[in-house]
Amino acid sequence: MNQLFFHPKLVHLPVALGLIIPLVATGLLICWWRDWLPKRTWIVAIALQALLVGAGFVTIDSGEDQAQRVAHVVAKQHIHEHAERAETYVWFGVGVLAVMLLAGIVRHRRSSLALATIATLGTLVGVALDYRAGEAGGDLVYRYGAAQAYTGVISSQQHAGGATGDHEHHD
Repeated sequence: MNQLFFHPKLVHLPVALGLIIPLVATGLLICWWRDWLPKRTWIVAIALQALLVGAGFVTIDSGEDQAQRVAHVVAKQHIHEHAERAETYVWFGVGVLAVMLLAGIVRHRRSSLALATIATLGTLVGVALDYRAGEAGGDLVYRYGAAQAYTGVISSQQHAGGATGDHEHHD
């Protein structure tokens, strides 16, 4: 496998799932609540969230593998910011997954629907965390020139500021 660009290829899976899962979970929750679908269909939301979490941890690991190389081009504070946002997103996803699992195993209908509602709302919070992690990753590549660690081409801005953290950053 081409290890060089594994992280940028892999990162799109948890990002995309983070946007899709709220739609799927909302649809399943409504169908379950209205008795249009049985409770067992909630497993689809659980499976997608588990995939997001698994892919998220693999993505974090692959990013850690590439961080040292990128640190020669980009200030470590920007790499750290992206890593922190990504970890927050994935660990929040673990919490949402736990609530989803509880919703699936609790037998009392009202309680399981309440848990599923909380989990679905959690997926919406996850969208914001997903966006923040992706934004910081995009900044690494498009604003701070992280790809230059692999191309060997250093822009005049990079050369002037180096990886010292002199780059302008806005939140």
